[in-house]
Amino acid sequence: MLAGVKPRTDARLTLYRRNARQLRLSGDDDNVRAVEGDVLDTKALEAAMVGQDVVYAILGGPLEQQARGIVTAIKKSGLKRLIFISSMGIYDDIPGERHGPILEPYCQSTGLDYTIPRPA
Repeated sequence: MLAGVKPRTDARLTLYRRNARQLRLSGDDDNVRAVEGDVLDTKALEAAMVGQDVVYAILGGPLEQQARGIVTAIKKSGLKRLIFISSMGIYDDIPGERHGPILEPYCQSTGLDYTIPRPA
């Protein structure tokens, strides 16, 4: 469990992170598993997705490349649900930035059930 946080559910979490050692987990929570890996490593993502119901992605950096890799891993693992937290810029909505719609084309073309919350 995250230090100081009491679980309120029987949900099982797999936390996939580039540097999982930075997570402060207590050793007494069997419902939380930390996996260290790069989100651009599709095979490692697939392995981490085994047994999961939902992928909840909070990313920064090369979003298009990350989105492509996540959607590819989701498809191969058989999952259907993706929640992708992203800030402004994914719909070509920042003047001077040229990102274009990054995530939606990948999700729509694969038939995923997806949500994109966009914090301001």
